[in-house]
Amino acid sequence: MVTALDVPADMLIARLATVLKEKYSEHVKPPAWAYLVKTGVHKERPPADSDWWYVRAASILRKLYKSGEPIGVGTFRTIYGGRQNRGSAPEHFRKAGGSIPRKILQQLEKAGLVKQIPGKGRTLTPEGRSLLDRVAKEVFEELVKTRPEMGIYK
Repeated sequence: MVTALDVPADMLIARLATVLKEKYSEHVKPPAWAYLVKTGVHKERPPADSDWWYVRAASILRKLYKSGEPIGVGTFRTIYGGRQNRGSAPEHFRKAGGSIPRKILQQLEKAGLVKQIPGKGRTLTPEGRSLLDRVAKEVFEELVKTRPEMGIYK
C-alpha cells in the first residue's frame, strides 16, 4: 500500500492543495488578510502564489502525517521560520508568525481532518490520514503512468 511518505512531497502537497481547495473550501479558506501579510519577520514580502494558503495547509497535513504524534503551533512556527537578513549584521534564525498555522489548524479541525489533544498539540484524524493516503495513491498512479519502472514499488 502506498502512503503519503512514499511519493515525492512536492507532488503530494500540490495535489493535496487542489483537493483542499475543491472539496474542503467550505471550511478551509484564506481569511481576508491572508493576501496582505508576510508569513514571518524573516520574509521581506507576502507570498507571490495566490493559492499559498492551501499549499501551507497541505504542507501542515503532511507534517502531521509524517510526525505521527501531536504537533503544536509553536513547533510549526519553528518549522516555517528562517534566517532574517539584518543588513551588514550577521543573520539570525527567526520563527514564523503563529497566526497562520493556528488559523489553518483550526480550519482543518472544523473540516474533520485534524483533532486537538489538550496540552500536546494537534494530530490527524482517521479521515485526515485516509485523505492523505488516497491522494498519495493518485500521485503514485500518475508517476507509474509517466515512469513505468516505478510500478515495481506497488
